[in-house]
Amino acid sequence: MATRLVQINMKAHNDAALGRFWAQALGWGVDSEGPGVTNLEPVGFSYPDPAAVCIDIVAGPEPKTVKNRVHLDLATTSRAHQAELVARLEDLGATLADVGQGDVPWTVMADPEGNEFCVLEPRPLYQDTGPIAAVVVDCTDPREMARFWDQTMDWTLHEVTDDHASMRSAHGVGPYLEFLRTPGTKSVWNRVHLDISPYPGDDLHREETRLRALGATDPGIDQSTIPWTVLADPEGNEFCLLTPR
Repeated sequence: MATRLVQINMKAHNDAALGRFWAQALGWGVDSEGPGVTNLEPVGFSYPDPAAVCIDIVAGPEPKTVKNRVHLDLATTSRAHQAELVARLEDLGATLADVGQGDVPWTVMADPEGNEFCVLEPRPLYQDTGPIAAVVVDCTDPREMARFWDQTMDWTLHEVTDDHASMRSAHGVGPYLEFLRTPGTKSVWNRVHLDISPYPGDDLHREETRLRALGATDPGIDQSTIPWTVLADPEGNEFCLLTPR
């Protein structure tokens, strides 16, 4: 049994407005499951597919109070493309952000609801990922996070060091999932989190049991009214185990 990363979940005060921003930023299409839920995926995409990690934006009243521990890195093909993308994102409502990055070749920005993301300088590693180069998770121990997520999913582990770990779909397509050693620890419920799914025919409850044996924990919330399962990874980051599709 195994899972795969199918989407990231963002909380928003206005899911429709934030959905429009990210759809225009990525060149993706917008769909809606109903009031308070906006889905984004590439045009013509058939969910789920390893070629892309979709975005699910869900309305929530909680204010953003700290830097997100999960963010997106956007890919570019040249320095000119990077500058053009930054300018276009500012026109869409994004702002430049300072998270203590100092003098770096990438540009740190925040979307209209303050969620941080990076526009990377051109890097050969990300030339075929699509608009999202990587989903990045801040952590204190990249090696432990790599161990857990490598056993949780059937993605391929590409690099593991004390400061950074990365993995990608075994099909060699789509964005990377990266774990970056970062000062500080998790203090509030994550406004951006990972959603994973087993494969069709797999048993959801057996998969939950397997993930708990690997180190997943219960985040301590009432889950009686939802059809999916919310767990937390070894550093307390919430993630959802969705029904197989």
